[in-house]
Amino acid sequence: MDIKLETLLARISDFNSLKDAYGASHLPIYQTATFDLKKQTGDRIYDYSRTDNPTRNALEDIFTKAENGDGCTCTNTGIASIALLFDSVVKAGDSIIVEKDCYGGTFRILNILKENHAINVEFADFCDLNAVEEILKKKNIKLLLCESPTNPGLKIIDLAAVSVLCKKYGTLFAVDNSMATFASQKPLDLGADFSIFSATKYVSGHGSVISGAVVTKEEKWTKAVKFYSNAGGRAQSPFECFLVSLGLPTLTYRLKAHEASATKIAEYLSKRNDVLHISFPKLKSHPQYELANKQMKICPGLITLDMTTVEKAHKFVNNTKLFGEKASFGCSDSRVEMPAKISHASYSEEDLKAIGISKSTLRLSIGLEDTDDLINDIDSALE
Repeated sequence: MDIKLETLLARISDFNSLKDAYGASHLPIYQTATFDLKKQTGDRIYDYSRTDNPTRNALEDIFTKAENGDGCTCTNTGIASIALLFDSVVKAGDSIIVEKDCYGGTFRILNILKENHAINVEFADFCDLNAVEEILKKKNIKLLLCESPTNPGLKIIDLAAVSVLCKKYGTLFAVDNSMATFASQKPLDLGADFSIFSATKYVSGHGSVISGAVVTKEEKWTKAVKFYSNAGGRAQSPFECFLVSLGLPTLTYRLKAHEASATKIAEYLSKRNDVLHISFPKLKSHPQYELANKQMKICPGLITLDMTTVEKAHKFVNNTKLFGEKASFGCSDSRVEMPAKISHASYSEEDLKAIGISKSTLRLSIGLEDTDDLINDIDSALE
């Protein structure tokens, strides 16, 4: 049956491999460590929940369909999905390229790979495809990884163009799709081999669970990722899979509300004299504005800005009442963070400067509050 994404997510109990005997209208939770092999009669036999679990498999089925993939593996955190990707694909002596504006947790893992596992890591600006191709020409690159939009710079990477380069040079291509989500863009359809995401954020949307997923395009990599997930104990628990599933029916509609509010707030902030620079892909001033509109159906509700002074940045953080100073993004509540302090604390000052982050940089995650209330809160805080 050919259905739209919204229908798939609204009826997740109908479009997965779990056959519930009682017709539950939402995913049942199989909160058990083991299963009795003598009492099972179905097509799929379960023995131990680290390896497979009906609740987790059902969520993986939904993510596979949503991303148009071959298979999916749900992990116990978002960063575990990144680590699992590296476990499954690269080995000592391999080389990888990563967009230089990447999540701080990814940057931390990359440093570990370099120091402890002899992985060669190259950083590049993926908006400069010529520079990326020069690296691909000179070195045998096993894997290329990027986010789009990037975090926190909110650059838009031309995923289809990057995938053409990867195929040309025999390089695997992975996209961290945490920010846009499959409701906005589908990396596998744009040529990626892996779509990975932190379901902690927009996908679950309620801020009560940490979660990740790796969706694979080919059966070969589905098997590899599942093997390393089982071997390394990366799998998500059944109860947490259930918590993630609660956000799926409203995902598309929440994203549209986040986008509408963030667009209005970005336009307001762009007119303030105490805002030095603002990055938001729905603003026409954004350097990849046209690509953003072409590649993403919905723009995530994140805004990155530089205040004119560090004092102004601290004033925003300390005085706003509706913006909690919290890590992560994509929940119903609005948040503000200083990347240099929280999400990118693992970066040195030199590394931060290389990706355009200063102590006056703020990242806003616009929630689902009334937009005018948020604007009034900012006004009052910066008086």
